Amino acid sequence: MSDRIQSFQDFYPYYLSEHRTGPCRVCHFIGTIAVLVIATVALFQGTWLLLALLPVAGYGGAWVGHFVFERNRPATFTYPLYSLAGDFVMFRDILVGRVPLVGDLPQALMEGPFTTP
Repeated sequence: MSDRIQSFQDFYPYYLSEHRTGPCRVCHFIGTIAVLVIATVALFQGTWLLLALLPVAGYGGAWVGHFVFERNRPATFTYPLYSLAGDFVMFRDILVGRVPLVGDLPQALMEGPFTTP
């Protein structure tokens, strides 16, 4: 039997547990905003070379958050697609107030399974 997570519903609580500290989530939030801004500018200006900055903007902020503040290994190394989806879901959850941007993450959010509010 594999210990590998098989669904995003099971992954997201784990993902949140890897983002317990506010500074880590802030780094992710800023990185995601940078990705969205760069993608939008590239699309509207036709500056496709800017798309090469997307991994730097997205992963740069996230990795600072993990290595400096959270002091853990980013989930993207084990679950790259779930992690990418998790970043955007967490971004949305921060925007709608389901996940706090600052402060410690409440334990209840890290308990699965994930259900869309």
